Amino acid sequence: MLNIPLKDYFRETRVFGTRLMIVAIGVAVLVTLLALRLIYLQTFAHRHYETLSQANRVRPVPIPPPRGLILDRNGVVLAQNYPVYTLELVPEQIKDMGRTLDTLGELIRLTDGDLKQFQRQLRERPRFEALTLRTHLTDEEAARIALHRPFLNGVELQARLQRHYPLGGSGVHSLGYVARISEQDVERIDKSAYRGTRHIGKLGLEAEYEEELLGRVGFEKIETNAHGRQLRTLERVAPVAGRNLYLNIDARLQAIAEQALGKRRGAVVAIEPATGKVLAFVSTPTYDPNPFVNGIDSESYKNLLDDPDKPLINRALNGKYPPGSTIKAFLGLAALESDQFDGNKPVGCPGYFSLPGSSHLFRDWKKGGHGVVGLREAIVQSCDVYFYKLAYALSPDGIKNFLAPFGFGKKTGVDLPDESEGLLPSPEWKEARGQKWYAGETVVYGIGQGLMLATPLQLAVGMAAIANHGVVLQPRIAGMLVDAKSRAREQISAERNGEVMVKDKAHWDTLISYLADVVHTKQGTAYGIGYNAPYRIAGKTGTAQVKGIKQGESYVEHAIPERLRDHALFVSFAPVESPKIAVAVIVENGGHGSSAAAPVARKVMDHVILGRTLTTPAAPVTTENPE
Repeated sequence: MLNIPLKDYFRETRVFGTRLMIVAIGVAVLVTLLALRLIYLQTFAHRHYETLSQANRVRPVPIPPPRGLILDRNGVVLAQNYPVYTLELVPEQIKDMGRTLDTLGELIRLTDGDLKQFQRQLRERPRFEALTLRTHLTDEEAARIALHRPFLNGVELQARLQRHYPLGGSGVHSLGYVARISEQDVERIDKSAYRGTRHIGKLGLEAEYEEELLGRVGFEKIETNAHGRQLRTLERVAPVAGRNLYLNIDARLQAIAEQALGKRRGAVVAIEPATGKVLAFVSTPTYDPNPFVNGIDSESYKNLLDDPDKPLINRALNGKYPPGSTIKAFLGLAALESDQFDGNKPVGCPGYFSLPGSSHLFRDWKKGGHGVVGLREAIVQSCDVYFYKLAYALSPDGIKNFLAPFGFGKKTGVDLPDESEGLLPSPEWKEARGQKWYAGETVVYGIGQGLMLATPLQLAVGMAAIANHGVVLQPRIAGMLVDAKSRAREQISAERNGEVMVKDKAHWDTLISYLADVVHTKQGTAYGIGYNAPYRIAGKTGTAQVKGIKQGESYVEHAIPERLRDHALFVSFAPVESPKIAVAVIVENGGHGSSAAAPVARKVMDHVILGRTLTTPAAPVTTENPE
């Protein structure tokens, strides 16, 4: 007989009931926790998670504003915007960035520079923002991307406005250019103002008027699906275009000045004396700013840096040169005004000057000298000895104090960044650098040599002050800001920078008559451009020594390497009776101001005064060395 154990139904019931109770308690606890979590999410965290949910569904997209145009005084466009295809990526929508880049690299050409720029943007920009991978896609490349676009999450093909300079290098040293926003730019700019914007003014007017040209960013709220695909636009706030900038510069005059300089290194600055408006602002050689907009390649940039002619240097603004004999146009007034020198008394010029107790000879350009000359003859014939003696009588501090009100030794305040100050030296200035001032430095100060340095812009401002009988105006390149939509205008006027005070205002007319004789009398060093001029010009030639000449040696131009030859200068204004233009010209290593610089100024003045450039035959040379 089998021994079968009997079941304990009561024990099993108790165990089952206990287990059921535990399960029920567990379920109750979980339900309670779920309910509490639901209450928390719905009540306390509702706003936070609603925002996150909305962000998943709605994507804000910044709309960059059109940058303001830059135009010359006659409406010629100097800086414009034109549409180009750009390839953009939204990092937060891309799971495998490396694979996406490899795929795009098979569809279009991506350079190392493109990839490097994109990686920099990845580090600097928010992941939800579209980042530019490549610009200027061809129609074929754009079509290829459009064809594969449905299979590439986070990849967008956009038509963007691109900055372009239609005249190329003409006027580049005043215009400047825009370029991609750098890490240094990010640290200083208001990031909200540049959302969606990839470029910023780097140099020149583009940088100086950045705030006005930039405009105000707009935005769109885009509804997307789970894959980031755009479904519809929920809201749109249009961007506000930057204001258009009209310049005082005449693009045609600018081109004439650049053509007159040709391939030579130099600068031309032309100013309207009565208003301070800059009519031409030229530095040669120039360079094309367009490659800088999206990042110039390293080889091309290195070629610009290594170019011996240094096209990147803004000679009109930052070129610092000894003014040479052009300074006599200003010190001539000092001869009339100073108590230490009698400007009405003739001075003997034997061809040299020596300091008391010294055997060193400071030579005149004319061997044998000019004989006995008054101030008029000294200016007209550019007698060095006369101005040696004047400088010695005035003292270095006297010269500095007289020239400073004309704007030398300080910034003119022109509306361009990074202007150079030039240099008005003095014994105190040298002493602060642990150096001694020598009497010989005072002597050569009188002919614009030695330590004194001036920019072409300062020389033009100084000549405009003479034309204005002492009123010094702040030069202005920009003339007017115009709202692109409302057409509201804001004039940009030149401010007064001071006045050159004189004891006798008649001295202005005396000085100007002497400067006119420089150009219109046979003895004048600039007679070559003035003998047949249909209007009267006041001017002064000059040469700035580059290579020192030892005592007893002669300056033989053709025997000296080209880059060691004298700089040629000419400063002027015209017409004498009612000045419309003041011009400063420098031709580096050009030799003589009369033959290299003055003809350039004449072409510029002809265009402004006559509306055309005359063909001027060469005048017979009437001096041995007409500067």
